[in-house]
Formats: sequence, structure tokens, C-alpha cells
Amino acid sequence: MLFKNGLVFTDAGVFKRLDVRVKGERIAEIGENLPANGEPVKDLTGKKLVPGFIDIHTHGCGGCDFCDAAREAYQTMADTYLKAGVTTALGTSMTLPLEELAKIFTAYREFADNQTHGARIIGINMEGPFISVEKKGAHIAEYVVPADFEAFQKLNEASGNRIRLVDVAPEIPGNLDFIRKASKVCTVCVAHTNGGYETAMAAYEAGAVSNTHLYNAMTGFTHRAPGVVGAVFDSNTYAELICDGFHIHPAVIRSTFKELGEDRICLISDSLRAAGCPNGVYELGGQEVHVKDGKATLEDGTIAGSVIDSRIAVQRAIAFGVREEAALKAATINPAKAAKLDKDFGSITVGKMADLLVVPSFQYDLEEIYLGGQLQ
Repeated sequence: MLFKNGLVFTDAGVFKRLDVRVKGERIAEIGENLPANGEPVKDLTGKKLVPGFIDIHTHGCGGCDFCDAAREAYQTMADTYLKAGVTTALGTSMTLPLEELAKIFTAYREFADNQTHGARIIGINMEGPFISVEKKGAHIAEYVVPADFEAFQKLNEASGNRIRLVDVAPEIPGNLDFIRKASKVCTVCVAHTNGGYETAMAAYEAGAVSNTHLYNAMTGFTHRAPGVVGAVFDSNTYAELICDGFHIHPAVIRSTFKELGEDRICLISDSLRAAGCPNGVYELGGQEVHVKDGKATLEDGTIAGSVIDSRIAVQRAIAFGVREEAALKAATINPAKAAKLDKDFGSITVGKMADLLVVPSFQYDLEEIYLGGQLQ
């Protein structure tokens, strides 16, 4: 396939009129005025070609949840992600008993070993149980435990060594040592933490390189107590943002992009099974979640994930005043780097997988979706 005359979002983070040649699953050539070599040609005049979105923090969608531990659920999620332009995702777990997580991760491994279609659910984001009770958010307190590296290793083995992210509250005794060990296996994220600035900086020193849903379920910023938020500002770590308009005020979204720059922010959905579904009552980690007018809360009013997808996150970020190019990086190459997936995914680069979206308008409606070079 040869894509011609499109505005291509390049790996330099800018739009440029280029041609892109795809051979098999991967991008083979990028340049100006590439000649056709007998392959099908797609004229993209007046359109944009951008990388497939990467969502590294999503619990579910389409009525299904990663913790359902069922092939049918994972396939529904994969199909639903792909319709929204999400070509790669990390299934995200909740705080549950370790033995239950083992069953979930085993079921996921069996699916991943045999997946044939839909978005790649390429690994696991383990969002618990190594978190803080004080900042548990929508997680169940009774299942929270101190970080246990041996238990983590067993869970990773159950998943087929597919844990890509693990969340840790670094203030819990022993958790910094866990970070030192786990950071050699996967990306460690500071998350659901009641620790302060110094504790977060110690976590980064120990090997944590990312922060789960910045501002939410962590200590905030003041001029005398900068908290985890201040540590993020004062470091070079990645930061997830939920850009649904409920978790974070639009002005804060804009300010965060200005403060952190365009290379450290990862737009995530933190989506629930209710994503893509009507208003109603849904389940998340053993608790009821009430969804009304796009907002998901527990019965006590605690905000509990979102019902958006990566495409909507990009749309809203742009609507909130974030530069289009910055929003795209935050939904593609930045999360790929944070999860150590950037060798094969996240940008339109020769040698990478041809996961491509044809965008006909500024509103980011999707005209065509290509996964590994194949039109979906």
C-alpha cells in the first residue's frame, strides 16, 4: 500500500506532506513523491495520516472489563478499542486478592497467545494492590497490600511476562525496595499515593519513571508542600492525564502541557466497561459505578474512571486549547515510550508497525483505520 499526498504526522512531531509506503505489517519507506511499485495507492489529498492511538491505562469498554477474565470480554474490548482508533492497549487491573489477579492474568495470557484480530491488548497495567488506602480512589481498601516482589514475579509469570506497568505507593514501608527490583522488569508508576514530594523523588531515584493519572489519587501542590504533583513538575518522569473534562479542569490540562512540555504527558482513558455504553449502573472491581451524562462515580460520589476513549481524549485536549501536535504525541509516542513499546509502535517511522489512522477533519473523525498495514 502506498499512501500519497497526505499530511503525515512525522516522528519529529510535526505535520508534513509526505508519501508513506507499507510492505506487509510495517512501514517501509517515507518520502516525497514516492513512485508506485505496483501496489495499491491511497490518495490522501486534504487528509491527515497519524499513528494509531495507544492507551496504556484502560480497564474496559463495550460492556466488558479486563478483570472479567474471559476471552469473549477481551475480544469485545479489542474490537471496541479499534473502532476508536486505539490500535494498542494495556489491559488494566484493579485492586483484588492476589489469587484472583493470578486467575485474571492467566486468562489474559491465554487470550493474548491466540489473539487474531482487534486492537492489540499487548500487556497489563497492574493498578494495584500495592497502593495507599488513604488514596485508594475507586479501589477496595481491604485488598490493598504492601508491595511483594515475589508475588509480583508470580503474577508476571502467569501473564506470560506481559506486565508492562505496575503502580506503587512509595511511602509504604518496603515499597521503595520493590521499586528498585520491579523497575528492572517493567515500568513502575507512582500511584494512589499519600506520600509527599520527598517520597516521590525517592521513588524516581529508585527507578519509577511514570505517574498514574496526575492530580488524581495523590497529594496535591501547594507552595509549602509541593506533594507528588510538585515532584512530577520537578522531575523528568512521565505523567498520565485523564482528559475527559471531569477528572481535571481544562485550564489545568492546558497548564500541565505548558509546565511539562510535549514529551512527558500520556493521555489515557482510564475507561470502564461503561465506555461506549448508555447511562446506567456498572461494575468496577467489585463496586457499583453510576454513569450519568458521561461521568462515572461510586455511590458516595467518588469519581471512578471515565467513559471516554483515546480519540475523545485527543478531541477534548484540542478543544481545551492544547496544540494538536502535542495532543497527538500524548496519545501515541509518549505512552509508547512510557510502556517501552516504542521500538515497534507509536510513530510513523520506517520499520515500525503500520498502525495508521486516516483523519479527514480537525474534529478527528476517523475515515480509515489500518492495523499492521491492513484496512480494518
